[in-house]
Amino acid sequence: MKFLPISIFIFALTTATALAYDPGPLQDICVATNDQDSGVFVNGKFCKDPKQATANDFLFMGLRNPGNTANPLGSQVTQAFVDQFPGVNTLGISMARIDFAPGGLNPPHFHPRASEVLLVVEGTLLVGLVTSNQLNNTFFTKVLYKGDVFTFPIGLIHFQLNIGNTNALAIASFSSQNPGVITVANAVFETKPPISTDVLTKAFQVDKKVVDYLQAQFWYDNN
Repeated sequence: MKFLPISIFIFALTTATALAYDPGPLQDICVATNDQDSGVFVNGKFCKDPKQATANDFLFMGLRNPGNTANPLGSQVTQAFVDQFPGVNTLGISMARIDFAPGGLNPPHFHPRASEVLLVVEGTLLVGLVTSNQLNNTFFTKVLYKGDVFTFPIGLIHFQLNIGNTNALAIASFSSQNPGVITVANAVFETKPPISTDVLTKAFQVDKKVVDYLQAQFWYDNN
């Protein structure tokens, strides 16, 4: 019995760690605001006085219209994260609309703070995800059709490619108000200042000319 308090402590600690992503709300609503004098700072955002909230705080119309896919990637992500949609503040949820031209790619990227569920609304998408080194970088891939759903676990690299002959549309839901997006190519070859070529040539086992070429490219951000 003398070990019971220690067991309870360990359980409480691990439970707290497991829930330590977005905080659970301690009030009905906590609409984000940029006015630092109007509320309390909660997990990266100030909350407006709940009594001042309106119905418009919980409405986001930015996913109505198609994104502009006339870009090098042929895709556009329209975010409904807390920065664009203040009403999701402290709720641990957000969404995005992803538009694809034929052949359009949402390039390999990952979300450091959220898992993702993707619903195909129109078109045909080839999707894939890669596990961590722990699971030998296993690659999972599927072709998705209208109505299909696929999930991407938090922190794992994934992509979507329109393999159909028409435009495609997908809606993504996230388990965080601010999932974050790290596009792999941009993060490696378009840093400011640049990552040392000595590091990249050794990491990728390629000649310096290859690294110089890649760093000189324009890496488009479709978010």
